[in-house]
Amino acid sequence: MRPILLQGHERALTQVKFSKEGDLLFSVSKDHVVCAWYSANGERFGTYKGHQGALWTVDVDPTTTLLATGGADNTLRLWEIKTGKELKRWEFNTSIRRAEFSEDGRQLLGVTEKRQGQLSNIFVYDIVPDVTADQSTDPTLHITVELPRVTVAGFSALSRYIITGHENGSVAQWDAKTGELIKEEFPHEDGMSVTDLQWSSDRTYFITASKDKTAKLIDSETLEVLKTYVADTPLNSAAITPEPTNYVILGGGQAAMDVTTTSARQGKFEARFYHKIFEEEIGRVRGHFGPLNYVAVSPDGKCYCSGGEDGYVRVHHFDPPYFDFRFEVERERERGLQM
Repeated sequence: MRPILLQGHERALTQVKFSKEGDLLFSVSKDHVVCAWYSANGERFGTYKGHQGALWTVDVDPTTTLLATGGADNTLRLWEIKTGKELKRWEFNTSIRRAEFSEDGRQLLGVTEKRQGQLSNIFVYDIVPDVTADQSTDPTLHITVELPRVTVAGFSALSRYIITGHENGSVAQWDAKTGELIKEEFPHEDGMSVTDLQWSSDRTYFITASKDKTAKLIDSETLEVLKTYVADTPLNSAAITPEPTNYVILGGGQAAMDVTTTSARQGKFEARFYHKIFEEEIGRVRGHFGPLNYVAVSPDGKCYCSGGEDGYVRVHHFDPPYFDFRFEVERERERGLQM
């Protein structure tokens, strides 16, 4: 898989996201610029300028009409993807750590940082998927989170729940209509922050990454841990490939302050592929010169990308053997079914 190297940022990448069709890729970093790229060839589609601080999060709506970004300038912003026009700006007391559209694109969630005496807050806004519409200024739901700091969040299937990950390793489930806390579970080691949360294609389960060197596949309804993937380095991100492939991709590495000249050679800066069902590592892809801060898979499953501390986005289009690969256990099971 020869990578396409995207060079548009001057500082570390914080998040990368594919559009619903997978043809566009959006990236944000600590340099306050939002970049849009064609995933097929790495050509830059455009930039979205206006933020005044580091950016932490980006998401794109299901119709690839609207883009949401949030960052350290304490704002959550809505953009028209086609023109780069800023459509709406919401201001807060602390930075926005996570933004995500609901499954139908009619709601937008924003999570604020816990600091300066402020608790983490979850805000949900109704979104009109029309660039000419006036978007709501006031949230339809506001949750003040009295649990440890929220690091990641998102909507489950049909926007029934809001799922949050926390700095103490816990995962919580909230009623997306009332904001009531339903349950809190501790899938990760106590005190080890949940660093990422990404959904399956139908949002009935999700994967978390953590500083405890594990990723967990978790049921959205019960918060039951379904699978565990063990790595040899702290993880910053984890993604699920869409069916029919059964893989998860993990990215991480030692913190920049702990990196030595031998770290890269020790394999700390590689995307790790695991079999989703059997929990076994099946391969690695190297290339970054620092920790992988985020990994994302295109909705059609034909490529994946990673954003690194080195400031680069690397896009890998899967070769045909990737789709033909089968575990020996799977082959035996298929033979048994055919007999």
